[in-house]
Amino acid sequence: MNIETGGMSALAVILAMAVVTLATRWGGVFVMSFVPIGYRVKQFIHAMSGSVLVALLAPLAVSGDHGARLALLTTAAIMLVVKKPLPAIAGGILAAALFRQL
Repeated sequence: MNIETGGMSALAVILAMAVVTLATRWGGVFVMSFVPIGYRVKQFIHAMSGSVLVALLAPLAVSGDHGARLALLTTAAIMLVVKKPLPAIAGGILAAALFRQL
């Protein structure tokens, strides 16, 4: 399947992706409004966020270049020390940028 990306087609694709993203996010909130938040549900939600993160980062660690691996290691090290995600992410981006620049 090929989609023409010239003219208004690219805008239509972007708008369609935005609608699907909003529908899934709002749909999740709507569905969860019917679920009582107990101990087991809280445990599930906390486990899912880590699982999604690992699913996104594991392929990068395995098949990424040295800059990507350095960024992952830097992010993990800063996160363990500072325990705040924003400085850790910034440090990982900076490490990858510096490695690739040099």
